[in-house]
Amino acid sequence: MISINNDKGSISITMDVFRNLAGDAATKCFGVKGMAGRSKDGGPLQLLRRESMSKGVDVVINDDDSLSLDLHIGVDYDVNIVAVCRSIMNEVSYKVEKWTSMKVKNVDVYVDTVIVDKEKKEK
Repeated sequence: MISINNDKGSISITMDVFRNLAGDAATKCFGVKGMAGRSKDGGPLQLLRRESMSKGVDVVINDDDSLSLDLHIGVDYDVNIVAVCRSIMNEVSYKVEKWTSMKVKNVDVYVDTVIVDKEKKEK
């Protein structure tokens, strides 16, 4: 949890807020199929449902009070992965900084899976 103090009081922000903001911003980017994650027992990789997408995001508070975010995603087949990841990095940094006023030092994106739709596969 992060606490921000000022002359009127304090604001506490939990890590889940950062995870949800980052996951929401990432999944709205073109080419992203969803957040990816594994079960705690190390089971197979799966796309996470909307209510569980924060499990695909890791948040670290750095010594300088900035944030570092790791996102695990699944992308559509036949997209430019580098362009999608750049878009995610920009969008996540912007949204988290805008909504929380916390500086984002870096966003690392891990493409864990590529999803092929049945319609694209048949073409």
